[in-house]
Amino acid sequence: MRAMLLEAPGRPLRRVERPLPRAASGEVLIRLEACGVCRTDLHVVDGELPDPTLPLVPGHEAVGRIAALGDGVTGFRLGDRVGVPWLGWTCGQCTYCRSGRENLCEQARFTGYTRDGGYAEYMVADARFVFPLSQDYGAAEAAPLLCAGLIGYRSLKMAHDPQRPDAAGALGLYGFGAAAHIVAQLARHQGWRLFAFVKPGDRAAMDFARVMGAEWTGGSDETPPAALDAAIIYAPVGALVPAALRALAPGGRLVCAGIHMSDIPSFPYDILWRERSIHSVANLTRADGEEFLALAPRVPVVTTVETLPLEQANEALARLRDGRLTGAAVLTMGP
Repeated sequence: MRAMLLEAPGRPLRRVERPLPRAASGEVLIRLEACGVCRTDLHVVDGELPDPTLPLVPGHEAVGRIAALGDGVTGFRLGDRVGVPWLGWTCGQCTYCRSGRENLCEQARFTGYTRDGGYAEYMVADARFVFPLSQDYGAAEAAPLLCAGLIGYRSLKMAHDPQRPDAAGALGLYGFGAAAHIVAQLARHQGWRLFAFVKPGDRAAMDFARVMGAEWTGGSDETPPAALDAAIIYAPVGALVPAALRALAPGGRLVCAGIHMSDIPSFPYDILWRERSIHSVANLTRADGEEFLALAPRVPVVTTVETLPLEQANEALARLRDGRLTGAAVLTMGP
């Protein structure tokens, strides 16, 4: 099979030919059709996330069809379309796993980071962490749902005031890429007013945010016309934390949705006071996936994707790194 291989952080991926992997007990073999290119992939490739399992096939927004079932696997049939997310394995025994917080399992393994991922023609995955996918989506359109959508969904749940879980108000989205364009659709479905913050001067991102339902768009250095009840930061820029806090109303919730962020600068207590709060999102749970993937076709969530062939993975990563994408980049495997 063809695969794009990371041999050392900071180096371009190399196209290689590898033997097909075999599904062990409890695993499935998937013939891949598409894999989204996520900012977390960029953090892995650029060495911003420590200790990847090398050599490594990146990618954790993988979509394909079941090609073989390992011993003991039930609930899937050959040919089923499925998706593989970032969370690829947990122990099932620790305090976190037993309390519904498997996203915090300290022995967890991650697709495209500590397990080979989806920048290839085939992959194996733990069947427990594989999601059936709606036939409402093509392979490329479904791929961003597996991380941009799932992490976006979890971050939007955390943006709600737990004392008023059904209340929606003014929501700020900092960084308007793959995750934000999905969350914008979920948020509008729930009744939120949307305010989009982008890199100063990025007119294309502002235009895209307006198309996706933002009533106001501006640079991340600007003050919105209304105080925000909640804000979600998708850009990996620590300096946005104090900026977002200043935009929050008293009692507002700030959610940091990335797995990696540059250092947060010091800020005065005054902008945190009056019961503003900061939360981080760590990974996802299978319950998040089941809830979101059932909800997405009902909204319906429509993904905006730019497709590139598998061999152009380095180009896709470069475009993501430079902010030259609208929506999400997706690698396609071809015939």
